Amino acid sequence: MILSDGTNQIRFLNPDTFEVQRVIAVQDNGRDITQLNELEYIKGEIYANIWQTDRIARIDPQSGRVTAWINLSGLLSPEDRARPVDVLNGIAYDAASDRLFVTGKLWPKLFEIRLKQRRNDVSR
Repeated sequence: MILSDGTNQIRFLNPDTFEVQRVIAVQDNGRDITQLNELEYIKGEIYANIWQTDRIARIDPQSGRVTAWINLSGLLSPEDRARPVDVLNGIAYDAASDRLFVTGKLWPKLFEIRLKQRRNDVSR
């Protein structure tokens, strides 16, 4: 089990005892990345939404280093934002079909996204 608490630390817990097995500090170019929220383990990386932003960090689970950023600004249309919506904070991975989904609190839509090879880009 992997746990975040809003700081730059991610804890790995024993799923039977909930005992902390190890802790990593998440950083990007030496800068602490805080507000980690909504974690998903995908193909050997941790994906973490950064609370109150439209960004997801891809994190190396051994070092805590951010390996790439997924920028989802503009994903939800202005028309959909006219309704009462809140922040991006839903990440789900379908391993059987290799599909990645994102959404947010009170969002009227769920998005399936595909990542591009270039850093900081995402396609819809």
